[in-house]
Amino acid sequence: MIALTAVIAAVYMTALIPFKGFAIVPGFTEVRPAIALPVALGLLFGPATAWGAAIGNLLSDAFGGTLSAGSAFGFVGNFFSGFVAYKLWGHLGPLSSNERPTMRSLPQLAEFVVISFVSAAGTAAIIAWGLDLLGLFPFSLFAAIIAFNNFLAAAILGPPILYLLYPRIESAGLLYMDILDERDLPDVSPRNRRIAASGLATVAAGWLVGGTVIGITVVGIPFDIPVSGIEPGTGGSTVQAAFGAVAFVLLLGFSALSAGWFAGEREFG
Repeated sequence: MIALTAVIAAVYMTALIPFKGFAIVPGFTEVRPAIALPVALGLLFGPATAWGAAIGNLLSDAFGGTLSAGSAFGFVGNFFSGFVAYKLWGHLGPLSSNERPTMRSLPQLAEFVVISFVSAAGTAAIIAWGLDLLGLFPFSLFAAIIAFNNFLAAAILGPPILYLLYPRIESAGLLYMDILDERDLPDVSPRNRRIAASGLATVAAGWLVGGTVIGITVVGIPFDIPVSGIEPGTGGSTVQAAFGAVAFVLLLGFSALSAGWFAGEREFG
């Protein structure tokens, strides 16, 4: 798992750096087709993907010339993008396909799109909250940019990646639930799995939507400002900071409820 973390970090960093020149907000975010990797690979390598995505993003900032205080929130946000994929798959009730993520059926594709949205929403909310806390950018604008960018890339590129890789990784015995010792895959009750997954999804989506509404109605940030007009120093909302703090604590709480790593994928055979 440590070796996989290092490999994923290197691959993710290598996939991110070439797009640093396609900046949306110079120095802070750019076109990121590579964001499809944490969501797709999260279903293959579990926690190794979450840590690999976090470390890879930090390294891409360092070597790509965009390292800043905001990179700390980028670390946490990218961790979430890989983490939430294997937490949610198979545990979203009627939204789940109850199949392995081989991307060979419409229910699997639908479930993956839902997870891509949750991943994009949570990642965007964490990073935008951090940049607002630092006083750099308003939450509502930056969150919308990141969420749309991440969701589009993951929903389009993720299924082909899994279609090609899942059967090969499975046959090689490299899926995370095959590598980890049984003691590292605690027997979490199905009820707690569903509660944790539903909680993570609800808080991530609610944070994105709620923070955007706060930005428009309370903070008074016009939503039609062009991207080129976003300047550092326009963040720093106290209301946004408090709302985000509550949401972040809730994310931590539902993560703790899931008690480590789910072994639920084995239920699908």
